[in-house]
Amino acid sequence: MANISLGHLKLTPPKILSLGFIALIAIGTLLLCLPAASTSGQISFIDALFMATSATCVTGLAVIDTGTQLTVFGQIVLLVLFQFGGLGFVTMATLITLVLNKKISLKERLLLQESMNQSSMQGIVKLIRRVLIYSLVIQLIGALLFTVRFLMDMPAGKAVYYGLFHSVSIFNNAGFDLFGDLHGPFSGLTRYAEDPIVNITSMLLIFLGGIGFIVLSDIVDFPKRKRLTLHSKVVLAASAALILIGAVIFFWLELNQSLKPLHAGGKIMASFLQAITPRSGGVTTIDIPLLRESTQFMMILLMFIGAAPGSTGGGIKITTFAILVVTAYSKIRGKEDIVMFRHRISKDNVYRAITMTLLSLMLVVIATMLLSVTESADFLTVLFEAVSAFGTSGITMGLTPELTTPGKILVIILMFVGRTGPLTLAYAIKPKKNKELFRYPEGNITIG
Repeated sequence: MANISLGHLKLTPPKILSLGFIALIAIGTLLLCLPAASTSGQISFIDALFMATSATCVTGLAVIDTGTQLTVFGQIVLLVLFQFGGLGFVTMATLITLVLNKKISLKERLLLQESMNQSSMQGIVKLIRRVLIYSLVIQLIGALLFTVRFLMDMPAGKAVYYGLFHSVSIFNNAGFDLFGDLHGPFSGLTRYAEDPIVNITSMLLIFLGGIGFIVLSDIVDFPKRKRLTLHSKVVLAASAALILIGAVIFFWLELNQSLKPLHAGGKIMASFLQAITPRSGGVTTIDIPLLRESTQFMMILLMFIGAAPGSTGGGIKITTFAILVVTAYSKIRGKEDIVMFRHRISKDNVYRAITMTLLSLMLVVIATMLLSVTESADFLTVLFEAVSAFGTSGITMGLTPELTTPGKILVIILMFVGRTGPLTLAYAIKPKKNKELFRYPEGNITIG
């Protein structure tokens, strides 16, 4: 991987991306500590750091209620943070460069390549332009739809503000909401469980934000090219399968539980939204603590899988999960090659998927063990919170507002690693790679 010199320092793109997120978090923390950011006039440093990290890492977990405890200034700080965090600070910096009509340097192209998970720099600036245009258009349409609906509940100015805030928040998979001001702290979208405009708009925003900008660009080009890339096929097929399976299981498990008070259409919408949102959406229309334990565990699995690479979401990524499933299926059938949509998957990709999953699993296990010590909550609640933070899902069973200071620090670390990615963080801090001068003889180990 190319290095970028900065004085006597040599920074790789992953290191710069990680440092960029840290800088955004630091700026956000300082702004949220200002008296103008909160209704009480003061937020503790640890709470400001938690909220800034959650916004920058587009998680949505909150130790204070956004609608009642933050002023408009504080809410706008969060909005800017999750817009930069969702699209990526490198992408937003490129937008500024393009607006100023300046040339994109080789160093910046390397950063863009890394931030978008691309294997080459070819066409990267064109892709970024598309990302920015698609993102802004989708968010504006979402804001318009939300505004039309919220006009029924509030004055025009507030409806426009709420529409914009929630569209940006949901598309970037941040999951922050302002409805605590109307329906009570941490109420979320529970009052809109049967509202078709809010549900359908939210689902579309989460889906479009979660499939990744590369797939979005591919879909827009489909009428002209008449084909999709392998990456797009895998992301769309796996996403559709997980959403459908998740919705059916949720409906089956919760039909006589949390879904019972809703009418038929509300039950279906709630099932689909709760199947989509764990994969990094962060907004819910059903109280998560009221769900069956089996449903909560299913949501933990969906949060761990997460969204697509190059998207606003977290988790191990849906392509990683798809590769693992197909690898297991191929081995069970005794096949040597891992094949997806008539394409052979390289062993390097399989090793990367296994490494990503194991690192992520180890991180979640260690964090859950530590949180079990620092927090007074049952195991499933602690596990749910840990996976939600790692998967930047932002769904909570109510533990986040009650976290101790050590618990907040642990969750902050989880959110940061979940957003930057275990492999990116590993590359960012790894020592210089030395060329291996010899290879050991091959050995056999019995498995199973």
